[in-house]
Amino acid sequence: MQVKKISAAIYLALLILLPFSAARAAETTSSKPNILLIISDDLNDWIGPMNGNPQTKTPNIDKLAARGMTFRNNQCAAPLCNPSRAALMSGLRPSTTGIYDNNHTWMPHIPVGLCINDYIRKGGYQSFGAGKIFHYRNYRTEEWDKLDYTTDDTLPNHPVPNRKPGPLGYREFTEGKPEKPWEEQRQESKLTDSKSVKWCSDRLNEETTAPFFMVCGIHRPHTPWDIPKKYFDQFPLESIQLPEAPPGDLDDVPAQGKEFAVYKGSNSSHEKIIELGLWKDRVRAYLAAVSFADAKVGQLLDALNKSAHKDNTIIIFIGDHGWHLGEKQHWGKVTLWNEATLTPMIWVAPGLTTAASFCDKGVDLMSLYPTICELAGVPIPKHVEGISIKPLLTNPNAEWTTPSLSTMQKGNHALLTDKWRYIRYHDGTEELYDEIADPKERTNLAAKPDLAEVKQKLAKFFPTKNADPVPVTEKKKGKGKRGKRRADANAE
Repeated sequence: MQVKKISAAIYLALLILLPFSAARAAETTSSKPNILLIISDDLNDWIGPMNGNPQTKTPNIDKLAARGMTFRNNQCAAPLCNPSRAALMSGLRPSTTGIYDNNHTWMPHIPVGLCINDYIRKGGYQSFGAGKIFHYRNYRTEEWDKLDYTTDDTLPNHPVPNRKPGPLGYREFTEGKPEKPWEEQRQESKLTDSKSVKWCSDRLNEETTAPFFMVCGIHRPHTPWDIPKKYFDQFPLESIQLPEAPPGDLDDVPAQGKEFAVYKGSNSSHEKIIELGLWKDRVRAYLAAVSFADAKVGQLLDALNKSAHKDNTIIIFIGDHGWHLGEKQHWGKVTLWNEATLTPMIWVAPGLTTAASFCDKGVDLMSLYPTICELAGVPIPKHVEGISIKPLLTNPNAEWTTPSLSTMQKGNHALLTDKWRYIRYHDGTEELYDEIADPKERTNLAAKPDLAEVKQKLAKFFPTKNADPVPVTEKKKGKGKRGKRRADANAE
């Protein structure tokens, strides 16, 4: 079976990696930088430095960006939580592992020792983690020095009043408002993100015997948007500006693209939201959730600034993928357009990055693993498929010839440069967009004969390997139809 062959190849790559020598392990680590990685869930470009929405309020993320470099064309490896996180943490793309969906548990298919949190310990680091790093409860605790994972309050079955499972997270999302407004349901200190940030802040105040690699996963702006009222108060409902969503935007999109977007029919969340008159309400709630996530980032950075690690810590802020809020008549993720694949990436690397700088090269989250290794003085493992962006951290205009790559299920890929987005689906249908002349990706140019050479040059960057999907996790069996799986994917 192909999956077994791929797994065997990965194990072989691991065996080829020579262990660090005793001398290297004993080498002093006092000069090594600490690394703080912050991951937000379902965050698109609605933050200040990316200017994806003029109404967004993210003062803490803005301050972080003012200290370093923002990558404005950073893409996810997969526009879905589980495959995105498994890829960026392991260094292996979905097309290599076969981990394409949220019901593909990554642990049986990625060998122990490959993930960055475990691998970097061989270079003298301690690994700390809290919150949503991998997908929900899928962790190997033995691969961390310290790990905290509190009950996840974004799961559909979490015992919170007024919450019922349903499309896009919770039934009230598309079927009206909950019995009590989201902002009146729970106290801020009770939310998982508050607990995770506090745990990480406490670790920052502890003495360490080695440099640390710390990952703090912040669930919001993932649904549900039941966050404190003060965040909603920043966005009066009547002031909300809606995203642009021309009704004919998908007329030139292949059938597979429309299927990913659940363009029309009984599963169309956008049609339901319009029918119920809830578009402004949902946009407002997302803005509030982004503001809440920003506040958590601010609390964590305040703790770092008050700690002994203030001047020797590399800070990285990312999202796991983007999110549609009606653009292209779609809600959620799971498409290969910019709304679902674009996500923030900000680096503050003392001595490398320039304050308030920007890079517009097409890069993706697979760059995290090799760049972290390079900056930590740890050899980049041979299995890692991403490319280090260290040259761009020092010079955002450095030559960069490799486009970003995003994958949604087997055989469907999107490439992005600073000029083009090229999508090819498993059935050979295509989309091509001029990102400079058409940043909203409204006009599909794939059929134009004079652009055949552009597609040909880009096509060499598509994966040559498209692994079969790994077996579905037992508890997820029975979901059956693709549309149901897609609703579950957006929920998670």
